[in-house]
Amino acid sequence: MINLKSCIAFTKSCFLVTTAYLFTGNTAYAQTKPTLTVEKIMQDPAQWVGTSPSNIYWSDDSKQVYFQWNPEKARRDSLYTVQVGSKRVSKVPAVDRKTLLTPGGVFNQKKTHRVYERGGDLFLVEVKTGKLRQLTKTVERESSPAFTFDEQEITYLKDGNLFAWNLANGQTKQLTDFRKGRKPADPDAVKDKQERFLREQQVELLQIIEKREQERTQQRLAQKETARNRPREIYLEDRTVDNIILSPDERFITYRLVSRPANSKIAQVPNYVTASGYTEDIPTRTKVGAAQPTYELGLYDTRLDTTYLVSFKGAPGMQDKPTYQQEGQGKEGANPRSTQPETRKVTMFGPFYSGDGKKAVLVARSFDNKDRWIMSFDPATQAIKVLDRQHDEAWINGYGAGDIGWMPDYQRVWFVSEESGYAHLYTVNVGSGQKTALTQGKFEVQNVQMSKDRKFWYLITNQVHPGEQHFYRMPLNGGKMEQITRMTGAHEVTLSPDEKTLAVRYSYSNKPWELYLMENKPGARAVQITQSTTPEFRAYPWREPEVITFKAADGADVHARLYRPANAPQGGPAVIFVHGAGYLQNAHRWWSTYFREYMFHNLLADKGYTVLDIDYRGSAGYGRDWRTGIYRHMGGKDLSDHVDGAKMLAQKYGVDSKRIGIYGGSYGGFITLMAMFTQPDVFAAGAALRSVTDWAHYNHGYTSNILNEPQSDSLAYVRSSPIYFAEGLKGALLMCHGMVDTNVHFQDIVRLSQRLIELGKENWELAVYPVEDHGFVEPSSWTDEYKRILKLFETNLNPSGPK
Repeated sequence: MINLKSCIAFTKSCFLVTTAYLFTGNTAYAQTKPTLTVEKIMQDPAQWVGTSPSNIYWSDDSKQVYFQWNPEKARRDSLYTVQVGSKRVSKVPAVDRKTLLTPGGVFNQKKTHRVYERGGDLFLVEVKTGKLRQLTKTVERESSPAFTFDEQEITYLKDGNLFAWNLANGQTKQLTDFRKGRKPADPDAVKDKQERFLREQQVELLQIIEKREQERTQQRLAQKETARNRPREIYLEDRTVDNIILSPDERFITYRLVSRPANSKIAQVPNYVTASGYTEDIPTRTKVGAAQPTYELGLYDTRLDTTYLVSFKGAPGMQDKPTYQQEGQGKEGANPRSTQPETRKVTMFGPFYSGDGKKAVLVARSFDNKDRWIMSFDPATQAIKVLDRQHDEAWINGYGAGDIGWMPDYQRVWFVSEESGYAHLYTVNVGSGQKTALTQGKFEVQNVQMSKDRKFWYLITNQVHPGEQHFYRMPLNGGKMEQITRMTGAHEVTLSPDEKTLAVRYSYSNKPWELYLMENKPGARAVQITQSTTPEFRAYPWREPEVITFKAADGADVHARLYRPANAPQGGPAVIFVHGAGYLQNAHRWWSTYFREYMFHNLLADKGYTVLDIDYRGSAGYGRDWRTGIYRHMGGKDLSDHVDGAKMLAQKYGVDSKRIGIYGGSYGGFITLMAMFTQPDVFAAGAALRSVTDWAHYNHGYTSNILNEPQSDSLAYVRSSPIYFAEGLKGALLMCHGMVDTNVHFQDIVRLSQRLIELGKENWELAVYPVEDHGFVEPSSWTDEYKRILKLFETNLNPSGPK
């Protein structure tokens, strides 16, 4: 620790936190190693650990970096800034924040102007001077601003319609006229012959009727003439509209029509602790397999004043049935009802227009998420042509359109695909269909950005190690990747607008995220700007968990984090932690999002436990096969990886195989339940936190990817849901759940509790948390939960160990 004199300078406008202050240690804490307790590590992290910088962005002139931070241990974070070339951090005063330019928005092609939304209004910035111009000031919200292709106007959305504001004269025009409901019937369109006869008779016999009808006709003609300068009325009926996009030539407007199912049942979560004193229901979501919204791509030709629906029926694979639904699998839960091919439902994204305005591509994804198509698109003919089809019998990674854009030649589109088994960068020629891989290897491209001069790619990959993330530069058409960052761990990089400097949020396995600045070149030194952890936190010698691999039963290499006690006794206890979120990585060399669990594992190691944290099958960072290893069977290979980890602990590290526990939250809670129910001789005790107990009761988006739908693949749900295996419980089980959990509903754990009661099981307990959602907030709840977990392990795995 650098022992420099601290200094806090207060001024009228702001107080300054100097680097000297940031790096000052507190020798009082360094004398002895503190004793970790659950109460200590589960207290408010802002007071105990410190608050890392977040939401980092640059000023348009590349001279200032702004970020949210809280070195004062205040109730909430504040905005701070540091100037390039200086370590002097200053807090931005409230009066200055009001006039500060908002980050983000959209640049024009020459990067001279930027437009953005703030507070529902639109603002235009001249980048060079920083001059700000407010374009709207209304009660309604204006959003999604963008420059037209000729940069003469700014388009934006208001009340579900597209408008354009002229930069030269300030005139606003409405480009679409979407209206709710059905088109009103024409009062003059009389279809009944008898009514039409009477109407014609009135005109023929009565002069006053004839006169008024002539006046009405003239009025209607005048209205039609006026309407020629207005957008066509498009009635939505019972649908909504989104993704409204204007073509570069301003002739075509595409839009997505969304039809939401009627009467879809929404689960209600009761909230018992309320200000009113009454129980209040929280509406949440449908359950997997419920009817989902459907989408159509509409196109409005303003020149012809005509609307069309774009058909995707002819795209390759649009009539294919997923393998699990094909003939011969009906006994395994498939649905063989229909033999006639049906056009699959898709969600579409785009169009994405080339920089010269002459070409466009669309992205479509099947509802079952087993196919993604990239297609060229001609709005004049509504014709589509498939350029790339990525198919996965399990599910395509990611959501939405994915990473996609145009190359500078406007002949090729770049995109990220798992076609090789790992996420890599590709291009495809929209004319010839030729596809080229720009990166390749057994690593993942995790972030992509094209340089300002369009000569290079800036990439973040895990090429060095699955547990590290580094920033690279690569020639635009592929080639050698130059590694810019070097520190072991992970780097979240925000590139300055002039691309000369990197603002890096960096962390290591036992060091939380801090802000660094460095030149954008290989070998440049990264200068630390912030020191966010408290002296009390730094006083404890936090372990650097070993990142190891071990062999699974099927020969796969499993990555894991290992925490070992000092002078580990032979035959000691062990705990396996199961990370949540399903597709997430935790056996890495950076500061974990599970920082409370990380501290708890240090506490366990101090008490003599060996702790293993596994990136099991289904975890992120290891490619397609690892990601989809749980398809149609959660609790299969993901659980067997933990069983193999337990065997490895006993064989390699001398752990007592009869004294191994397991715990985790959310997906980790699910695996814990499956472990306790189906592998009772491997795990002596388990703590299942906010756990899924029956996948048929979870959400649609996540679950249907992995297990399909329960009504068409019931076997996948039966073999993947713990509630079906509860009779296998032998060891000690603790279950903890928030009562206002809007993600994994409290109903999940209530149903399992009733199942355990009916089975006559006695060695389990349920702790409920009346005010907690899926992610706990209150330190008192975290403390109570982990005191119970520690007691569970100490009682069942380490009764004679240090207390």
